[in-house]
Amino acid sequence: MSAPSQPLLDRIEGIAAPYGLMTMGGGHIEAEQTIVLLGTAATFWDKFIETREFSDAKVDPVDRWSKRVMPEIMQAAGAQDVIFPFGGPPYAPFLSWAKQTGEAFDSPVGMLVHYRSGLMISYRGALVFDRCLPLPDMRLSNPCDDCTDRPCLTACPVDALSELHPYDVPACKSYLATDKGDSCVTLGCAVRRACPVSQSFGRAIAQSAHHMRAFKGELG
Repeated sequence: MSAPSQPLLDRIEGIAAPYGLMTMGGGHIEAEQTIVLLGTAATFWDKFIETREFSDAKVDPVDRWSKRVMPEIMQAAGAQDVIFPFGGPPYAPFLSWAKQTGEAFDSPVGMLVHYRSGLMISYRGALVFDRCLPLPDMRLSNPCDDCTDRPCLTACPVDALSELHPYDVPACKSYLATDKGDSCVTLGCAVRRACPVSQSFGRAIAQSAHHMRAFKGELG
């Protein structure tokens, strides 16, 4: 009698880990297709700074790295395609896919919250399998439901992220352009940092700073 095969998400987690990535859930987007989402793990930044994309001073280093390594992971995992969350429009519906996995949920401030990484979500791609593969039955609750203090609601200094209105991008960018906004640039978004699950995740501050500098338009 042969040994049972390793569960799909566990197997892909092992393939992705050396790249500093982790599985962030799976789903069936069509009757005969399975997707597995991959995002940055807490170990990502230490691995990424050793890559050629980090040091070549060209634009979009993380996206270019993703386009190079995700096909490698795809082949090792036996997937047939990889879809990226960037490069549009049009953009693939990663937010819908993420919630379909049962691992990510709407947070009070509108951003997705993941049960492992909190608000520190950075999807790098989705592996696509051309058949319906078994996935775990995720019966997780939204971590925000058990968060009594909800510090995310009061963390933004200009109320750009709120449960009362959509994300106010102009207010956020205007604040980042001031001296007072330096801490959000160098340490990362105050709202993301306030989330208790984010704090336990252990993302490198330098990674958050990189994303904020890119959002601010400092990276070309």
